[in-house]
Amino acid sequence: MGVRGLQGFVSRVCPDACKTVDLREMAEKHRVDHPDFPPVIVVDAMSCVRYWYTPEFWVCGGQWREYLAVLEDFVNVFMAAGIKLVFYFDGVVEEKKREEWIKRRWNNTKEIARLFQFIKTHRKQPGREMFVLPSALPTFTRYALKSLGQKTVCTLQEADFEVAAYGLQHNCIGILGQDSDYLIYNTCPYFSIENLRLDRLVTVMYSREELCNVLGISLTHLPLFAALLGNDVVPESLLEGFWHKCLATSPHKNNSYNRRTKILLGVANYISKIPCSYSSLKHLEDMLPLGSDKTLLYRGVKSYLLPGQQSPWIPPNVTNCQMLSLQQQSAICQDKEIFQLAKEQHIQSENYSVFNILSNGVIECSNSLEDDCDTEIPGQSLIYRPARQHIYSVLLESGKGGTYPLVKEWFVYCGNPLKQPELIQPVQPSVPGGTPNLKTLWLAKGPDVEKQRYSTFLACFHLQDEMEELQALEAPVAGFCCLLTYLMMQVSSLSLEDLNAFVALILCLKGKSAAQLAGLQLAEVDSRAVHLGAVLVRGLTTLLMANSACGFPFRMDDLMPWTVFDGKLFQEKYQQSHRGCSVEELLEGNESLYTPFQNLKSFICKVCMAKKRVIQSRPRGNGFNAGREQRDFNPRFQQPRRSHFVSPYHNQMRGFVQRNPPSQGGGSGHPDRRRFHLPPR
Repeated sequence: MGVRGLQGFVSRVCPDACKTVDLREMAEKHRVDHPDFPPVIVVDAMSCVRYWYTPEFWVCGGQWREYLAVLEDFVNVFMAAGIKLVFYFDGVVEEKKREEWIKRRWNNTKEIARLFQFIKTHRKQPGREMFVLPSALPTFTRYALKSLGQKTVCTLQEADFEVAAYGLQHNCIGILGQDSDYLIYNTCPYFSIENLRLDRLVTVMYSREELCNVLGISLTHLPLFAALLGNDVVPESLLEGFWHKCLATSPHKNNSYNRRTKILLGVANYISKIPCSYSSLKHLEDMLPLGSDKTLLYRGVKSYLLPGQQSPWIPPNVTNCQMLSLQQQSAICQDKEIFQLAKEQHIQSENYSVFNILSNGVIECSNSLEDDCDTEIPGQSLIYRPARQHIYSVLLESGKGGTYPLVKEWFVYCGNPLKQPELIQPVQPSVPGGTPNLKTLWLAKGPDVEKQRYSTFLACFHLQDEMEELQALEAPVAGFCCLLTYLMMQVSSLSLEDLNAFVALILCLKGKSAAQLAGLQLAEVDSRAVHLGAVLVRGLTTLLMANSACGFPFRMDDLMPWTVFDGKLFQEKYQQSHRGCSVEELLEGNESLYTPFQNLKSFICKVCMAKKRVIQSRPRGNGFNAGREQRDFNPRFQQPRRSHFVSPYHNQMRGFVQRNPPSQGGGSGHPDRRRFHLPPR
């Protein structure tokens, strides 16, 4: 999070602390000074994703191949300059930051509501001033960079500490990011991603020394300065009285400064006059209304101490042991070998979410581009919860009596107040022969085990009986088909037109370049298609979690969005399908796709029919506010989705099917049971 207002303060009040630097020149100087060590920049990737996402379209679910090309260009520029990059991603949400995380989620919910209102009103994407990250962008960025051969690290705690520690320990030429905490840590130089000119490799370097010069304090004061302004440990709400005292005694009376600037200068002035000692810190703790926890200020200062560093504010021989809490946690997983493997894969960005579940039984999911006014489509969290429950069962061993430990979910969706985590019960999937244990799935070898991995994965999505037909498909198509079949079974309002759009998307996407997709033009944007695009992309993260839990029956690369999804292309197919366009137009006149199209549709309809789910034709034409228009048609969803979402395995479709007799022209009544005519894996 950083120190609120500090970044802006440096830019406005400390111009000498903002120096334009040439990264090529800095790298060359490093090579001269350290000939045995290549120049390295450590990247706070979470603060860079907004800079990286430059494709024109962002609202439709993500222009993933364009984005991958942008990342590749970014990496290549640094490689050409002989600079190695190491990318760090947040791997956890620490409980001390949960309140801030929830606050940001509520703010994002409001932003997304305004965004959907704009789309419904204007039928187009708004300007960049309303930009919202495509759903799951940071997650897939991690795998994108890894696929480009870059070192990516998923942290065991908040990323800023690990980034600062890595930069110091490995003598990096700098940290690239946008977080004012890097002005506080005593580490390598801090470079601005917002001011980076990639074509010339120049940016702004922020100087801690110049900042201290303006503030009238020393580098050793900075951790206390940050803690007394409010940080991730010390809440701002406890500091108002102290700030008032600082403002009263501050010599900085410039009326052109805003209140926050005056507070920063006043706090700096106050601490500049007290001895740098632990006794001074204790005196400050006695002054502040810290409640029952008198160690808040102490912990707030100590959080900025990197390994091996000392501070006059902290007693001698006390070092920062942030990692200790994680290591001391009693993991839910009882097997040390499995736990260690999960931890290593987590750090190396090889698995998805399983380490957090095994270590402390917690998982979270941020906002998605979902329209809370469209009551026909449940929140993606609820759609994929049955699959997650099966995944939790695969990961967690049942105790006596067959009971599993509960998993704490922090998922954002309409109707969830986020006041506490939801406690989710794992549910055992129907794996033929029983669910294998993790040692078998993760460590054993041989064709029988490979079959077990695949069947366990399919069972998480209720598709264990379809293994032979799915294995006949190319891996990316098989994974997409699993997801789409599950989605059609779970969401009763999805129609034959929706299915046609999704199938046409996966078939037409193959072979299209990033440039071709960038050139695709949309006359208008449909809000329901925006919503469905986000739901599908979140489904891909569920596939990643299942794949990680089941020992990787798929390559992770085969489940990535740039392999199976493009937001603009889906918008086009969705609008064509709901306008009643022919199969020929939907498939862009490519006759080689006709048979695969029919066979994939037939397979999905066949599986759904076996579960008593008949997919209906329901064209929407140009009905862009379909969510509101259709409410009388399906009163089951009149109330908040949280309390009325029922899995199709509990006859969710009964009333829907009775009101809508099966369509005779869509092919869903007589599925083609022939083997697909797609290339084998």
